Amino acid sequence: MIERYTRPAMGVLWSLQNKYQKWLEVEIAVCEAWAEMGEIPPDALATIKQKAGFDVQRIEEIEATVKHDVIAFLTSVAEHIGPESRFVHKGLTSSDVTDTALCLLMSEAMDIILKDMDELMGVLREQAYKYKHTPCIGRSHGVHAEPMTFGLKFALWYKEAERNIRRLKSAKDSIRIGKISGAVGTFSNIPPEIEGRVCNKLGLIPESVATQVVQRDRHAEYMTALALTATMIERISVEIRHLQRTEVREAEEPFTQGQKGSSAMPHKRNPVGCENLSGLARLVRTNALAAMDNVALWHERDISHSSVERVIIPDNSVLVDYMLHRLTGILRNLHVYPENMLNNLNKSYGLFNSQRVLLALTEKGVSREDAYVMTQRNAMNSWQRGSDFKGELLGDTEVLRYLSPSELESLFSLQHYLRHIDFIFDRAFNESSENRPQRA
Repeated sequence: MIERYTRPAMGVLWSLQNKYQKWLEVEIAVCEAWAEMGEIPPDALATIKQKAGFDVQRIEEIEATVKHDVIAFLTSVAEHIGPESRFVHKGLTSSDVTDTALCLLMSEAMDIILKDMDELMGVLREQAYKYKHTPCIGRSHGVHAEPMTFGLKFALWYKEAERNIRRLKSAKDSIRIGKISGAVGTFSNIPPEIEGRVCNKLGLIPESVATQVVQRDRHAEYMTALALTATMIERISVEIRHLQRTEVREAEEPFTQGQKGSSAMPHKRNPVGCENLSGLARLVRTNALAAMDNVALWHERDISHSSVERVIIPDNSVLVDYMLHRLTGILRNLHVYPENMLNNLNKSYGLFNSQRVLLALTEKGVSREDAYVMTQRNAMNSWQRGSDFKGELLGDTEVLRYLSPSELESLFSLQHYLRHIDFIFDRAFNESSENRPQRA
């Protein structure tokens, strides 16, 4: 586990103490189910529930000899319970306990991440409306395209976060699985009724067809949902990194009192938080690939997945929790410079109106090909001379054959590009699922 990035709740969840506690919860639930079916005496069950416990250090001592973590765990539990421990682990294989417990841990981890996502969604919505009507230039290929508003960036991210929430919830449903069916999933020494009772107690769904393990495509789905969420975080971070460049400086991540940006250059205010998030996203995606490699196990099970999962599942859960928390803080306290947005918008000499000029010429009967040549000719002159695009057009006799000076003037309106912002926001934030068009 990457300790540096662990936040308290997630750190406790993936601690060794809590992992063994989940194992114990599964074992006790199985004992309760056996007792309900009359296979464990009530007095023995009472003793098991009263005395059951373990010691992490003791487990490690035993494991050093037996080289098997579940056996070491069971030995420690037996030392706490006494003779009645003979009923513990009745009919089970190790993966019945560890896989079921891991699904519990992953489900709880996803609850924390979904809570993080809800907090992020609130900030995205708030910032979207705050900058709903703040004009800025839209860019494609990093080059000025047409005007938009800064709030639209947050609205876009809001909808992507909404999609990721659906993916995360779906992944939680896929991993909310229990498996109490024995060595190769055939219930050879434990009846199916036990699995049903245990899963009901733990809030899980029985794996309909199992081998010795819960099937690893479920874990891969969990990891992929986290990877897509991390990729969203990186996409937002990359945008802020671009906007923080000195030549742009439309927005920048918070720079706190006493913070220093460079050991050599005291003036530096670097997007280190967003760069950190970009780097961590690469790690989360790499771990998701490892989870996919874990799906193809030999026959009914091998152990190649186990060592990988002990690292990648806690780490990705920890990292995405940390990344969401950090991104939310950056966006909540983002420094935004609307005046620089307007200055940058005007740096392209009004060239973002080129499509309007092109369309106006075609409406006058000019072929699209000829209209494109006329418009592009003046646009390139504007770029090369650093001159006003409208002025270039007003000096072009061929253009003036079709468009009067007043008609050209009317084409250069910033508000034209922003007139449907309310529509987009209504669709993004107020659209109910009932009103959404259904996919074919």
